[in-house]
Amino acid sequence: MRMQRLMSCGVLSCLMVVACVSFASAADWGLKKGNADLKSAGPLAFGPDGILIVGDTKAASLVAIDTGDGSGEPAKVKLQISALNEKVADLLGVGSQAAKINDLAVNPASGNVYLSASASGKAALVRIDAAGKLSKVNLKNVGVAKVELPNAPEDKVVGEGRRKGNPRDQSITDLAYTEGKVLLSGVTPNPEGGRPLSTVREIPFPFAAADTGVNVEIFHGAHGRLENYSTVRTFVPFNIDGKPSLLAGFTCTPLVRFDVKSLKSDKPVRGTTVAELGNRNRPYDMIVYEKDGESWLLMANSARGVMKISTKDIGRSKGITEPVRGGGLAGQEYDTIEDLKGVIQLDKLNDDNAIILAQADGGAQNLSTIPLP
Repeated sequence: MRMQRLMSCGVLSCLMVVACVSFASAADWGLKKGNADLKSAGPLAFGPDGILIVGDTKAASLVAIDTGDGSGEPAKVKLQISALNEKVADLLGVGSQAAKINDLAVNPASGNVYLSASASGKAALVRIDAAGKLSKVNLKNVGVAKVELPNAPEDKVVGEGRRKGNPRDQSITDLAYTEGKVLLSGVTPNPEGGRPLSTVREIPFPFAAADTGVNVEIFHGAHGRLENYSTVRTFVPFNIDGKPSLLAGFTCTPLVRFDVKSLKSDKPVRGTTVAELGNRNRPYDMIVYEKDGESWLLMANSARGVMKISTKDIGRSKGITEPVRGGGLAGQEYDTIEDLKGVIQLDKLNDDNAIILAQADGGAQNLSTIPLP
């Protein structure tokens, strides 16, 4: 509706109105001119009016950045970029082994693709336009807002053997913008010691102070027990039977439903395990879409390719509460999309297509537009 009104203006008036709308948009969302100063660039999500929200795991912060990217034609975007990781390395002025693509997000307003990356340990954001041209996202003197996460894990390596690692790197594992708030998953310290606790936070946008979040627990069928440390790796907000919900994928690979209202609790919240999708597997990314009058989930996994998961009866009250042995499957049915190999990132482009980043043999990471299956 806004674009229709602007198109009826004279050229000069249009330019003035667009400038005012762009400025007012960033200001209204609490963004002020400044430098983003990212310590790291991890999970990405788009908020309103072309505002990119970045998970800075090292700083345990969310950073909102005005991209100035407010319009385009997502329906016409068709990308095929071979060896994208090498092109990103060239753009950032480092060798291919020194650059890493951490996440991918599509701006729904323009269809432009954004990447979070690290280059020789430094954070960077990269834009890919509809013509496939790469450019650095400006992080200086732009509209910026930031909120720090309380009770984040200390930034140090702990543990031994297979469990040795830096929990700060998991302070933000995924994020999404929905209905005026940012949802994010990650871990927080366990007050009783031991493994960090799986946590989900809900932060109003424009940013206000973040709370400590809610610890979530699940019944992990493959392990045959309740767990409060199994970490959400990817999630999507999704209305289920009229209720705002969150579908979360965990390592090894339970799919769990949470009522968004329950995430305001000051006590641990137990989700409903609606599927066991096989053990020794890690979910990478997940989207929800409509096709043929039904809702589907598309999930990329480390060991089981890309799954097209049915949402039929996903709102049922009874979930999986008994062990699922032998790496078996239970709950929601799914099909493996055999044509999609090595997918490590994906995002919805428009009603009919998605953008994927796939790892090929030899190390090349290729970006492409695919039809939603």
